[in-house]
Amino acid sequence: MRRVALFLLSLLALAAPAAAKDSLGVFDDWGAFRDRQVPRCYAISAALAEARSNSASRPTQAAFASVGTWPKRGVRNQLHVRLSRLIPANGAISLSIGGQRFELSGAGGDAWAKDRKMDAAVVAAMRSAPTMSVSARDVSGRRFTDRYNLAGAATAMDAATVGCAKLA
Repeated sequence: MRRVALFLLSLLALAAPAAAKDSLGVFDDWGAFRDRQVPRCYAISAALAEARSNSASRPTQAAFASVGTWPKRGVRNQLHVRLSRLIPANGAISLSIGGQRFELSGAGGDAWAKDRKMDAAVVAAMRSAPTMSVSARDVSGRRFTDRYNLAGAATAMDAATVGCAKLA
């Protein structure tokens, strides 16, 4: 848990001034935060470094998964994944959660659900599965997989939703 807390704090330091973020809690491998300036709230977790496949190739960036809410934009529970490697445009990105597969969209180092319906299905799957993985081919054609522990994800997503309830 300390690894996750340190990672989350370092992500916040890079993303914006620390004063702009309110911690809503750390729940196992997931944290929840509120940014009143935007406003937005999100649950976030780092990929499991020891569980990445093809470890001979180093990641190009820190991988994380987040589920965010932007109340003034009417967006709730939107999935965003920062991949550990850059992928080509139109590359296939596969998300696997508890036996369910979702084809994400994205390019470069980012991936998203294709629409709100898929966001809802992904979030529902995340609530009941122990792990999830995101697989793709990097710009060199090498397959890679970023894995996530989902312990605490449901609680962090709920904390983010409640944290933004009064910001709408």
